[in-house]
Amino acid sequence: MTGFLAAAEVCERLARTPGRLDRARLLADFLGILAAEEVAPAVRLLLGLSGRGETAVSGRTLWRVLEALGGDGDVAWEGAVDFGEAVERRLGALPAHAAVTPTLSIAEVERRIRDLATPRGRGSRAGKEERLAALLRMLSPLEAKYVAKNLIREMRTGAAEGVMLDALALLAGGDRTAVARALQVEGDVAAVAERVLAARGAPLAPAAIAYFRPLRPMLAQTAATAPEALARLGGRAAVEEKLDGARVQVHRQGDTCRLYSRRLQELTPSLPDVVAHVLARLAAPAAILEGEVLPVDAAGRPLPFQELMRRFRRVKDVSRLVRDVPVELRLFDALQIGEVPLIDRPYAERWAALEQARGEVGTVGRIVAASAEEAERFLAGVLAAGHEGVMVKDLAAPYTPGIRGGAWLKVKRVVSVDLVVVAADRGYGRRRGWLSNYHLAARDEETGRLEPVGKTFKGLTDAEFAAMTERLTRLARHEEGGTVFVEPEVVVEVLFSDLQRSPTYRAGLALRFARILRVRDDKTPADADTLAHLRALLAAQESHRGPAR
Repeated sequence: MTGFLAAAEVCERLARTPGRLDRARLLADFLGILAAEEVAPAVRLLLGLSGRGETAVSGRTLWRVLEALGGDGDVAWEGAVDFGEAVERRLGALPAHAAVTPTLSIAEVERRIRDLATPRGRGSRAGKEERLAALLRMLSPLEAKYVAKNLIREMRTGAAEGVMLDALALLAGGDRTAVARALQVEGDVAAVAERVLAARGAPLAPAAIAYFRPLRPMLAQTAATAPEALARLGGRAAVEEKLDGARVQVHRQGDTCRLYSRRLQELTPSLPDVVAHVLARLAAPAAILEGEVLPVDAAGRPLPFQELMRRFRRVKDVSRLVRDVPVELRLFDALQIGEVPLIDRPYAERWAALEQARGEVGTVGRIVAASAEEAERFLAGVLAAGHEGVMVKDLAAPYTPGIRGGAWLKVKRVVSVDLVVVAADRGYGRRRGWLSNYHLAARDEETGRLEPVGKTFKGLTDAEFAAMTERLTRLARHEEGGTVFVEPEVVVEVLFSDLQRSPTYRAGLALRFARILRVRDDKTPADADTLAHLRALLAAQESHRGPAR
């Protein structure tokens, strides 16, 4: 079996390798020597995917375990570029750890990381910390560095998912399209890696959609106005209501119906009323559909998004919540009907299939607009009804899971972006006692890193400040000069006036007059907007009025 030390050494080399293709070759060479049963755990560890869900450990918990093991925390942080390096330095200063002979395999390390998850209703924090301490005692400082990075979900090696796909393409005879397609359909990069390595260089067999295995959602770019969106799509496109709800993927096969979030988490227990509605009203006996669940009042008018979050992922007292927070399902796409996959069909064909399959289940409001005036009138009506905006969709475009392409364009009342909170400053004056100035970051698709693009303390109520402070305190890693650096877990929707070029941030741009609209608990950092998207918004802004200063 391959030792985990080999994986940690590969991570070190990846972090020092600047070229994307060189990083892909390094990954391909390493994956190619692994036994079949090691491939999936190795991919998850290399991408930092092993410390997810209940397995995740906060930086505070990890540091508390390290304090019990000994060493000087202040010295460890001096010159450390991130949490993982601080862990390596702290353990490296302890003679017992510096002399550790690595013995754990890749598979065993991942098994022990997963074992940190405490089943609900059993176990204790102390038990989790004991298991973590036992694991750290068996690791060399370098190995501990990358276990820590998995646990706090920030690898920073440059081995983002896209680079991993490049590596798998090298192992699959250069057919990146087939590898990317497999990921779109299967949604699990580790499973795709197993398929590629099992094929041993032979062409990858086409991946098939499967019921109750959710697909990654197709994503949209932003347009400033409906006419602009229509022009970008050739002057004729579908214009749909963009509802202020939460996206769901509906899998129905016979008498079984399951619902999945955009994060691919199952929502079925939380939305039994939606499940019952689909089973009773959907005409197609088997289908995979997409829609939006939104909260409504007694008159059917939309309620604020926060009301819906009371329902999502709740498994206790569900019957009361069904009464207190009624919801409606509105469908907007068909991915498969029966055994016929539709994702490669044009959107216009998918809509026609949806109309035939939906029976008495509602759809979003929609027109096909051929003029800017039609699109603007529809948008005005949607906004007047209390909805968020519109989606403008290319009638000829296929469904591309997980891709933020230009075939779908969202137009909202105001431009907003989804960003990740990576740090917060301790407040003063009226905000004393709160973590209230939030450091906001976008994803760099090339490296997988989260790059800061601004800060804000605006948009939250006092109660929300207090709740956010409690949440970020649990996610705290370390503190420097009144700034608390946190695990990148909280996604927020941010409004801003415009973008400007900025030497302050490594990304080279910054938001101006940012304010938080809401916390997006239905999204993960992987769903956050990218630097490429922000740069496209900046370019569009500058083309209209010249460079921002």
